[in-house]
Amino acid sequence: MKTRYIFSMGEIKRKDNSIAFKNEKGWIYIPVEQVRELYFMNEVSLNSKFLDFASRAGIVLHFFNYYQGYSGTFYPKERYISGHLTIKQALAYEKERIKIAKAIVKAISMNIYEVLYHYYRHGKKELKPFLDYLKNNVSGFIEKSEHVNKLLFIEGNVWAGFYDSFRYFLPEDFIMNKRVKRPPDNPMNALISFGNTLLYTKTISAIYQTHLNQSISFLHEPSEARFSLSLDLSEAFKPIIVFKTIFDLVNRKKLKVEKHFDKKLNYALLNEEGKKIFIKAFEDKINEKFKHPKLKRMVSYNTAVRLDGYKLIKYLIEGKEFTPFLIKEKM
Repeated sequence: MKTRYIFSMGEIKRKDNSIAFKNEKGWIYIPVEQVRELYFMNEVSLNSKFLDFASRAGIVLHFFNYYQGYSGTFYPKERYISGHLTIKQALAYEKERIKIAKAIVKAISMNIYEVLYHYYRHGKKELKPFLDYLKNNVSGFIEKSEHVNKLLFIEGNVWAGFYDSFRYFLPEDFIMNKRVKRPPDNPMNALISFGNTLLYTKTISAIYQTHLNQSISFLHEPSEARFSLSLDLSEAFKPIIVFKTIFDLVNRKKLKVEKHFDKKLNYALLNEEGKKIFIKAFEDKINEKFKHPKLKRMVSYNTAVRLDGYKLIKYLIEGKEFTPFLIKEKM
C-alpha cells in the first residue's frame, strides 16, 4: 500500500487520472494508482467530485488539524461486504466478547514485555520488578477476569507500569508524570498521541481490505462515533510500532524538545520538522519486513495488521483460536 502525506495548506482535486495538489509553490501531480492512503496534515480544500474519484479508486483519506488532532477518515464505499460475517461478528460480541478481549490484553502485555526486555538485557536492571509482574502475574489476572471492565482495568495497569518504566531508559526531557491525551501536555504525551493516532488510521485502512465490520469491537465499546474495531486490532502493535519508533528517535536524539516541538504550546506539539521526522520513522517501522514463520515469506508490520484481521475472521467463521500478533513469535 502506498501512503502519501500532505503537510502544507492547499487545494486538491482530480486532474484526468491523477491527483492534483496545489500549494504556494504550484501544482503537484500524483498518479492515482500509486496511492491507497492520503494523509492531510494541514487544511486543504476539496470538492465532492474529488471524493467520488477517491472512492472509486479505493483511496482512504485521513484528515488531521493543525494541532495534530485526528479529525476523521473518508472511507470509500464498502467493497468487501459480507452479511454472513457481520452476523457472526455480532453474535461473537454477544457470546464470546470476553474471550477475544482477553486475547488482546494478553498480547499487549506480552509485547510490552518483549520491548522492555531489550532494555533489561542492556543493563536496565531496574525493570526487573515490572517484567516479573508481566511474566508471572498478568496472565493469571486476565484468565480470572469475567467482565470486560475488569480487563480494561488490568490493561490500564499494564500501560501505567509501562509508562512509569520510561524513567529508566529515556532522557529526562521525555519523562512524563502521567498519560494525558486530550490535549497532550508534554513532549512524550504528544508523541504517544500522534503515534497512536497514526497506527489507528493505518488499522482502519487495513480492516477496509477485509470483510470485517469496523463498528463491532470486543475490548473497546462499540461506538457510533469511531471505528472501534480498529482500536482493538491496533492495541497489540502499539508497543512494537509506536513505542519502538518513539524510543529510537528520542534515545538517538533525532527528536529534541527545544528543536522539534512548539515552544509556544509548552512543547506539547511537534513542529513541522518534528512531525516529518516522526512520520518518516513511523513509516519505516510499519513497513519494516520480517520472515513470517507460517507464510514462509517476508511481510511488513503493515501487512501483519491486516493478517490479524484475517485471524479474527478465521475465529469467527471456523472457530480457530484468535491470537493477536506477538513480536516474539513474529506472527
